[in-house]
Amino acid sequence: MILFCLDTSGPVAGVALMQDGAVRYEGMAVNAFTHSQSILPMAEEAYRRAGLEMGNTDYYAVTVGPGSFTGVRIGVSTVKALAHASGKPCIAVDALEAMAAGVQPFSGVICPIQDARAGQVYGAAFQGETLTRLLPDEPIKLEAYLEKVSAFGQPLLFLGDGMPVHREAIQSILCDRARFALPHLAFLRPAAAAYLAWNKMDQAVDYKNLSPLYLRPPQAERQKNLREMKL
Repeated sequence: MILFCLDTSGPVAGVALMQDGAVRYEGMAVNAFTHSQSILPMAEEAYRRAGLEMGNTDYYAVTVGPGSFTGVRIGVSTVKALAHASGKPCIAVDALEAMAAGVQPFSGVICPIQDARAGQVYGAAFQGETLTRLLPDEPIKLEAYLEKVSAFGQPLLFLGDGMPVHREAIQSILCDRARFALPHLAFLRPAAAAYLAWNKMDQAVDYKNLSPLYLRPPQAERQKNLREMKL
């Protein structure tokens, strides 16, 4: 059984291959190229280096969000195209859950956050030892999010692209209760997303039913709505 997973939901493009429950390849790119330029060459390299044939893939998985609107759209569209061409099913993976899985286990609460701008984050929370979800994905003001996770009364581990943006504010509010993931663990690991997908094959869908997870409308749509309200 072969599963291919890709992630373009954040600043790091990533791919992973799993075969019979084992990670055969994981690759990530942090560069100046857009994800649309990087992801297909990375996929081809993954299969080549793992010694596997793309035609033998049984499942395709992708992080569907939350995250960058453009990035999520690129990832979902790519997997939909691959699945359509091969007739294979797709598996949707939550980006914040995949972030948390990449640093599990942790004796406290894992707090993945993505920068949503204007003082907001896309945030969730998971019990660090079991990956049990404690808070749903939501766009939320940083201060309100910190109030929610602080109420759990446990050490808090922050990661994601929102962490460096808001690190100073987090530390000033939570003091020594805040922990911060090391740089090599602070972003979404595609192998973690592949692991989650491997364990939810029973939720696989036809490519036509694979959809991005947008927690709020894109900025262009929000601006359009504001203009219409002023008319």
